[in-house]
Amino acid sequence: MQVRSRTEPNRFARELFDGLPARYDLLAELLSFGQNGRWRTAMVDHVADGDRGSPAVHPGDTVLDVATGTAGVALMLEERTGARVVGLDLTEAMLRQGRQNVADRGRSERIALLLGQGERLPFADASFAGLTFTYLLRYVADPAAALAELARVVRPGGVMASLEFHVPSSPLWRPLWWLYTRAVLPVGGALLGGREWFDVGRFLGPSISGHYRRYDDGWTIEAWRRAGLVDVGLQMMSLGGGVVMWGRKAGRADD
Repeated sequence: MQVRSRTEPNRFARELFDGLPARYDLLAELLSFGQNGRWRTAMVDHVADGDRGSPAVHPGDTVLDVATGTAGVALMLEERTGARVVGLDLTEAMLRQGRQNVADRGRSERIALLLGQGERLPFADASFAGLTFTYLLRYVADPAAALAELARVVRPGGVMASLEFHVPSSPLWRPLWWLYTRAVLPVGGALLGGREWFDVGRFLGPSISGHYRRYDDGWTIEAWRRAGLVDVGLQMMSLGGGVVMWGRKAGRADD
């Protein structure tokens, strides 16, 4: 599974997530002990509030949410910023659930969900005032190239923010994280969500560990900078189980 997530990432991700949408949001919160929503909020804060005492995105702007899934982040972005939101995901089943979630909230005129790949965005350069992506970099063949492509569509001075899983660095918490991701998560997923969630639970721990053995925090920060981001920041979440990153697109707005 780990090899396929890199060698044929799009096909693998579609297969992995195709059976999850119906209960995705509920089980994501249960299996993360409620942390998933808190992490998303921390990421959206950097788009909605900025880091210079004024909003980074304003009503009338357009924001892109990559790997939008069931549109949870897209809905948060629209509510917090008043901007129009475009959500992009490569799994049609997740998008169907996302469109239903958006319609249920009465936001279909403000949020558009599209099928597509984060590594090949169907948008012109500098199209968006802000961009978010969630749990993406473990499912692309070349994380550096993916970051460059994401940054390409952000306008100068615009903000980019991300949320990813992480491996705790503490010698106390790392063994407990390892036990949870290798044993509790697969079993809990199977009991609550069936075979599809067991497969996801079994995949996540080794996938996260393998990613950070190859692409540590220093590498990732430098990759953001090479992609054209400045003021790159990083915040560990929940004792190191997640990480939020953010930065601004270099250009005229920094003059």
